[in-house]
Amino acid sequence: MSDKLIIFDTTLRDGEQSPGASMTKDEKLRIARQLERLKVDVIEAGFAASSNGDFDCVQAIANTIKDSTVCSLARANDRDISRAAEALKGASRARIHTFIATSPLHMEKKLRMTPDQVFEQAKQSVRFARNLVDDIEFSPEDGYRSDIDFLCRVLEAVINEGATTLNIPDTVGYAVPELYGNFIHTLRERVPNSDKAIWSVHCHNDLGMAVANSLAGVKIGGARQVECTINGLGERAGNCSLEEIVMAVKTRRDYFNLDIGIDTTQIVPASRMVSQTTGFVVQPNKAVVGANAFAHASGIHQDGVLKARDTYEIMRAEDVGWSANKIVLGKLSGRNAFKQRLQDLGIEMASESEINTAFAAFKELADRKSEIFDEDILALCSDESVTAEKERYGLVSLSQRSETGERPHAEVVFTVEGKEIRGSSDGNGPVDASLKAIESHVKSGAELVLYSVNAITSGSTESQGEVTVRLQLGGRVVNGVGADPDIVVASAKAYLSALNKLESQAERVAAQG
Repeated sequence: MSDKLIIFDTTLRDGEQSPGASMTKDEKLRIARQLERLKVDVIEAGFAASSNGDFDCVQAIANTIKDSTVCSLARANDRDISRAAEALKGASRARIHTFIATSPLHMEKKLRMTPDQVFEQAKQSVRFARNLVDDIEFSPEDGYRSDIDFLCRVLEAVINEGATTLNIPDTVGYAVPELYGNFIHTLRERVPNSDKAIWSVHCHNDLGMAVANSLAGVKIGGARQVECTINGLGERAGNCSLEEIVMAVKTRRDYFNLDIGIDTTQIVPASRMVSQTTGFVVQPNKAVVGANAFAHASGIHQDGVLKARDTYEIMRAEDVGWSANKIVLGKLSGRNAFKQRLQDLGIEMASESEINTAFAAFKELADRKSEIFDEDILALCSDESVTAEKERYGLVSLSQRSETGERPHAEVVFTVEGKEIRGSSDGNGPVDASLKAIESHVKSGAELVLYSVNAITSGSTESQGEVTVRLQLGGRVVNGVGADPDIVVASAKAYLSALNKLESQAERVAAQG
């Protein structure tokens, strides 16, 4: 008999802490639906107490998702836990994930609490949460760098108070696989009631070992839940990557002997959706979901794969959803076919008028681009012009002139709260001129810290360009994403998208790593 490995996805909570990766409620709902199609066991939807916006997102996801457990993070205090419970009221299955730091460094410098105070706070918080929901997860923040005697004492106490999952984070990515696996194993041996809870691992990738550490926590330590994110998204070097954990356990079932409930054919669609929503492009050589993951450039490898696939491939591309990248619609496709494709991609529009707006944008794109891929539709539906909430800034039109030996010039017409504004500027190139034309009126004062262009679909110069613009203002960092066959237009869309996020982003409380 093999055990089941629980996949706990925290893309919408810990993944969103990556600078600039903040998402709107509609975007989070879309990703949550895709995670449900992926058959993720637990979706950590957010940190309900951190802001009213996060509360609304957790509540909306709890009211929508039926097949996965929906979880909210909460600090170890009654207010946070009550807020989490309130947001989760509509969930089919709800979990509260409460945490408090237990390492000497964090207790002294961050919490300014004694170990005894932390011990009492952890106990009382789990007891309080247990009276609100049945499923309680407890995390000792910076657990891996905690004193093991103190940590055992805390973990034994919270199990007695009703914690059903114990998660041991390597918050700063300091662990190495053998040591981390043995650490989990030692905790399970030394905590007398350890068999009454599921043990979980949460590893960061600062030294590039988050997946290896998590797998060691499972194999050596006996953990049966892994906390991870799509594409390994997360602050600093990111989190443990869901697709790598899942495919490692599935491909090497001979070694791990664990069952996993994930529908792996939904991995690549989930990866694309998160990448296009957040503006964090997946590196081509990324395991499982990178563009080169199943591309055999070497002649000897190509020869081997053609003769027998398993000479160089340990997984099939179609098993993780690569075969889904096919032409789905064209300029002759009707409204019903488009509407059905939206449903297949997990995109739900609020009204028929929104579907009509999206369909009109699709038809316009189909006139300019003969082949429409899933990625094109995702990008189109992420565009502010077809979303329910009308943003402060919106692009109306753009014209630019660029000629060798002449200074480029751009004129941009855009709306500010519905009123049309015309801006013009010269620049070092057409993109520079276009963004300066917008900024000449907006005067945001934001610093442009990243500009990148990525082809949404490969293999054709017809592909839409997807532009990511990262702006920083007063310590806040946001990503704006824009897509268009014309990369200058895509750049203007991305810049306006980033400005909209700077305008709307609410102040939020920082969570654990």
